[in-house]
Amino acid sequence: MSNRPWRGGVAVVALTALLASGCSGNDPDRPTPTRSTTGTSAAPSAPPPATDPAGRAAALVATLSDEDLVGQVLMPYAYGDAATKVSPGSAAGNQALAGVDTPAEMISKYRLGGLILVGFSADDPTKGNQETTNVDNPKQVHDLTTGLRAAAGKLAAGPAPLLIGTDQEYGVVTRVTDGVTMLPSALAAGAAGDPKLTEAAWKVAGTELAAMGINVDFAPVADVLATRSTVIGSRSYGADPQQAAAQVGGAVRGLQAAGVAATLKHFPGHGHSADDSHQDLPVLTQSAAALRSGAWPPFTAGMEAGAMAVMSGHLDARAIDPGTPATFSHKLLTDVLRGQLGFQGVVITDGMNMPPAKRWAPGEAAVRALNAGNDLILMTPNVGQAYDGLLAALRGGSLPRPRLVEAVTRVLTMKFRLAERPAGPMSTLNTPGHRAAADALAAAAVTVLRGKCGGAIPGPVTVTASGGRDGTRNALTAALTAAGVSVKPSGGTIVHLVGYGDGAGDLRPDAAVTVAMDTPYVLATAKSPTLLATYSSSRASMTALAAVLAGKARPGGRSPVAVSGLPATTCPGS
Repeated sequence: MSNRPWRGGVAVVALTALLASGCSGNDPDRPTPTRSTTGTSAAPSAPPPATDPAGRAAALVATLSDEDLVGQVLMPYAYGDAATKVSPGSAAGNQALAGVDTPAEMISKYRLGGLILVGFSADDPTKGNQETTNVDNPKQVHDLTTGLRAAAGKLAAGPAPLLIGTDQEYGVVTRVTDGVTMLPSALAAGAAGDPKLTEAAWKVAGTELAAMGINVDFAPVADVLATRSTVIGSRSYGADPQQAAAQVGGAVRGLQAAGVAATLKHFPGHGHSADDSHQDLPVLTQSAAALRSGAWPPFTAGMEAGAMAVMSGHLDARAIDPGTPATFSHKLLTDVLRGQLGFQGVVITDGMNMPPAKRWAPGEAAVRALNAGNDLILMTPNVGQAYDGLLAALRGGSLPRPRLVEAVTRVLTMKFRLAERPAGPMSTLNTPGHRAAADALAAAAVTVLRGKCGGAIPGPVTVTASGGRDGTRNALTAALTAAGVSVKPSGGTIVHLVGYGDGAGDLRPDAAVTVAMDTPYVLATAKSPTLLATYSSSRASMTALAAVLAGKARPGGRSPVAVSGLPATTCPGS
């Protein structure tokens, strides 16, 4: 679906809302409407209620108080795996974060527009930013989201459903992992090189997220992997801007066809710095022209595919606004993202509990982010301080009312758009048809960077792995056995697996086959006669790898990043 009508429609409605903004909030200077009392003329009939999302948003915004407006631009995290009943430890965490015991109380007290669900993953490069976990299994997530929406439904903005988001990128950053269809990583999709396969797989992802009650995915990653960034790595679709753009467009179409908002991240392009914004402020040294041609094509492709949201990154683009993180840069978010690139959807900050955003107190940081052009404040380190700071700035004038009204109008428009597509049942999760879409994408991704193109590996086979990967090793062993390959604990032809965070010291010089399950850079120093890459350790990727090793499938992928001394593939025509 094209993003062009979305741009124009929201711009018009936002302007309408701005003109009517004196009707919202507690404005002591607002004139009281008067009605003729002569009885000689009938009162004009009220216009019919708006039925389109943008019109409904503008109408609802005009009824909201200052407190409701401020709450709608906040999307914090909360402690606990249920809406109204949490452990003592989670209650203590919520008290420190927001002065309440439960997630439902947080929504009610601060009139929140949304909540992000977070969780831990051992190989997750963003795990330092996650202070709690809300996810265990799909039923628990569904119960949690149902409770959160019940709390939000009682708010003045209740007609517009609560935004419930999570980082479900697949690969190393995946919040819900059990009981759902696990797609291969973005880099695997880039290696497969078929946007239609990507779209089909991400429609599966969106369908399952929606069934669990999640309506915003902070994905896909639109960053081009221009550096060997470990924080982005296999989260990116690759190093070629145009090829990555095609993949991002496919992911957006798939997600949003299922009623889940896609979020392009991290603008203006985290893959153009090797530094980690979870630790410091990365610097983008490229010229504006280089960013335009090398970093932004996936973002513009995602916008053209209809992406409802863009996430601003904590990145210092020196050529455009030196020294200012993009999250707080009016030049980048308003002049470039909205003005030059034409995006009029919802702009969401990256986590405000990350170091580059914590240079200011939560209230001031929230005001600065909103004034720069963000519409949603994500993961503030203190909900009460952010809320109070925004409210004080609104009433004191440092946060212009039209800017806040514009932001809330965008947020509510997205909510109403999402509400138009009802979620499917929980029985859709991890069905054979869904797994087939993941399997097809994973199979197309397997790449041979050294060795012959296809053919069975001499058996029996012994599967080894770098430390801590017993689960993946067992998954490949089972998949090989199912494919008819004899596997024994030792003494066989060695297939060695390496993954996220591994280096030269994790390789085996005696391995006949070395397989990279994350970025393939480590293969440059591997001695094995056969080098393969799956870019992912998902079940689907191990099944696809087993089919190649058994000689039942041709490794047709191409490495989407350059590996020193190796070709993108040794398979002709791939």
